Amino acid sequence: MADPRLRQIKIKTGVVKRLGKEREVNLKEIAQQEKRIQKYKDEGRDEYDIKKQYEVLEECKMMVPDTEQRLKKAHDELTAMLESEKDLSEAEEYKAAKQMLADVTVE
Repeated sequence: MADPRLRQIKIKTGVVKRLGKEREVNLKEIAQQEKRIQKYKDEGRDEYDIKKQYEVLEECKMMVPDTEQRLKKAHDELTAMLESEKDLSEAEEYKAAKQMLADVTVE
């Protein structure tokens, strides 16, 4: 029977991966929104339209700290789990988790 710890490692690896992607999407949205605001300014759009776009930008920016916080927590949990389960280091799930921690960095 498979070790239940491997299942937990796999689950936590998936969480780190998902949150890493979520952070990427958030950062892309911010960049797109900043470009949109610049485009509106260049086109001489109405101040109201530009102000609304700034509000959307602020909403995008508000998503980042929450995602970062959840990602850091998941990253730390997975790191701790791998530290305590070194006897599983030859398992594919363990290796995949190590790679995910390397790929998805947190500040």
